[in-house]
Amino acid sequence: MRTPTRILLLLCILSWAWMAPVIETSAEDSVPLDGVPPDRVAHYLHSVIEGSRTIYSQYLVERLKETVGLDATENWEEDNTLPLPAQFLAMTSEHVRSQNLGLSYKLMSLWPINPKNGPASLLEKKGLQDVLASPDDPFVWIEENKNSLSYNTIFADKAVTRQCAACHNNHPESPKKDFKLGDVLGGIHIQFPIHRRTEGGKTDHYVLPEMAADYIHAILEADRTIYAQYVVHRLEKKKVNYASANWWENNALLLPAQFLLNASELIKTLRLNFDYRLISLWPINPNNRPANEFERTGLKFMSESPHHPVKGIMRSGNQKYFQAIYPDRAVTTSCVKCHNAHPDSPKNNFLLNQVMGGIVVSFPLDREEGLVSFTPGE
Repeated sequence: MRTPTRILLLLCILSWAWMAPVIETSAEDSVPLDGVPPDRVAHYLHSVIEGSRTIYSQYLVERLKETVGLDATENWEEDNTLPLPAQFLAMTSEHVRSQNLGLSYKLMSLWPINPKNGPASLLEKKGLQDVLASPDDPFVWIEENKNSLSYNTIFADKAVTRQCAACHNNHPESPKKDFKLGDVLGGIHIQFPIHRRTEGGKTDHYVLPEMAADYIHAILEADRTIYAQYVVHRLEKKKVNYASANWWENNALLLPAQFLLNASELIKTLRLNFDYRLISLWPINPNNRPANEFERTGLKFMSESPHHPVKGIMRSGNQKYFQAIYPDRAVTTSCVKCHNAHPDSPKNNFLLNQVMGGIVVSFPLDREEGLVSFTPGE
């Protein structure tokens, strides 16, 4: 399997065709009509879902249980504890579904604690059986409904911490009680719309690049919003724990930005040639400054018109990359307080829901790039 080389945006030579929220490109720089292959989009989405879930499970649930005795429980609101990792994923999934992009994802299992999480069709059951037998190979099918097509894939859902296995084994409603670290618990079913074209007798499926970027951003925004509101803000308000830039040393919660960035670092190890990062005109960390004129212009545009992303195509050698910058807002009062009070913050008057910077999503437009599956710890 080929390993793509990850492009460092700070070092590459960029060539841009435009500076606008909706871009018109030259014929040479236009997005290919066949777009992005659905299997690659599925891997991108799964890497974000599983990356955030792994960070949540390892750096929050497992670590804070060991260091300060903070539990993750099913009745987390009443218990003033952390939501279980499966509950965290379910909340982010519901947030994404509310965006009406046609994107959805959910956990399923052949041994569900909640019967609603069992397979809903023979295809889903077969998919769960297949990923149990071959965890590194996602199960894929395409559904056609009138004039619409949807791409479906099931990735293996593994016990990424011992606490994941223990939770399933100890739950009174669990049909299976012998899970171990790394075992397949079930599957993550991801579904999103795709397009089809037939040319020269060949049928091809694709996702428009701007839609692929929107799907990725929807999950990132859901992860950050749910984490900020239902973990950081809630536990700080209840005086259970707090978020700190020095979260490891202080046995504290990660700041929402750190939560996303740690997941991003984990995703980089997968060699998908896909990247996301946070940037700002007023960064606390100088490494989060815009890397080029396109990013600077995009941030300035969003600070004045915060309802639209800025999208474009960049080049590095002969490779084209699609890049999108989305507004990064202060979604909770904790975000506002952190930035306004930080000694290294160049701006100290942020307001709730104000744009603090941008989330940059970048991926290649070369259909021949190789893919690898997500396996935490490799």
